[in-house]
Amino acid sequence: MSKFSLDVLNRCVYPYLKSQDPDVIMGATFGEDVALTKIGGDVLASHVDPIVGAVKGIGWLAVHVACNDIATTGAPPRWIQTLVLVPHEKDEDLLEEIMRDIDRAATETGVSIIGGHSGYSANLTRPLVAVTALGTFGKRKPVLTKGAQVGDHVLITKGIPLEGTGILASDFSQTALKLGLTEADLDDAKKLMKSVSVIPEAVILGEQGASAMHDVTRGGLLETLLEISSRSGVGMDIAYELIPMPKVAVRFAEAFKYDPLKMISSGTLAAAVPTDRLDSTIHALREKDIPCADIGEVIDGEGVRIIKSGETTHYQEIRCEEDELARMWTLYPTDKSE
Repeated sequence: MSKFSLDVLNRCVYPYLKSQDPDVIMGATFGEDVALTKIGGDVLASHVDPIVGAVKGIGWLAVHVACNDIATTGAPPRWIQTLVLVPHEKDEDLLEEIMRDIDRAATETGVSIIGGHSGYSANLTRPLVAVTALGTFGKRKPVLTKGAQVGDHVLITKGIPLEGTGILASDFSQTALKLGLTEADLDDAKKLMKSVSVIPEAVILGEQGASAMHDVTRGGLLETLLEISSRSGVGMDIAYELIPMPKVAVRFAEAFKYDPLKMISSGTLAAAVPTDRLDSTIHALREKDIPCADIGEVIDGEGVRIIKSGETTHYQEIRCEEDELARMWTLYPTDKSE
């Protein structure tokens, strides 16, 4: 599954998402993954996200991905609602497996399941799970995508591309073996899915004064940085060699021939951190055993400049419709039935 292009969204979607309610602080905004609404004396962050680009563990993944988006504002997620659709009426075992995984992820993230819907549709070839996540700020200040300031450092946690590599190992295992990867590679890649939550680091970064945060989902790290750049009205210089990538992720990228900068990587959090907060932020993350890397700087200008082996490539155009995982489903249809 891919997103529509920004041009299509601006023509066909955003014109119809207006609100006159004075309690809506921030409604649908490209590059911001949450809506902010006043509720009493607090602010509610809400977000909905569908998952169809995975099969195994889809319920578990959907909960973590939706909760990640709430956490990147600095608000711990508290509640979720779930939509689960399976292809056939007889897919009761699949439905129960998905719900069991949703329950497990809810326990891991500390959220309560407060409602939802389940059903089946013959038009589906694989399950679809959408999760709406909600959280409140209390006395915390919301951290948005648009807050990056010139001079900030660009930090990412853990490395890339975590989720995409894990999904390929689970749902494209036969293709992976045909492409020269080993059973040991598959096992190592699947372990990356254990790191898919960014809630711990997002809370720390919010408390430490991060200017902007965004988790790395569809479109990968490059799209994430472009959205921060665009929303904040700044540019970025990024050193490719400083971006951490697990060795098994590199092997998968080489075997499947995809760009790791453009592969979905839930579990990776990108943040802009003021210089005077950099050392304390890195220390706070490492105290909780959360790996992080300072990969670049926020600069005057626009777009993202990737500096690799002494050569600079300047990316300026947001292309949210491009997604490497969706491309894998197109290139390797034989694994869809796994």
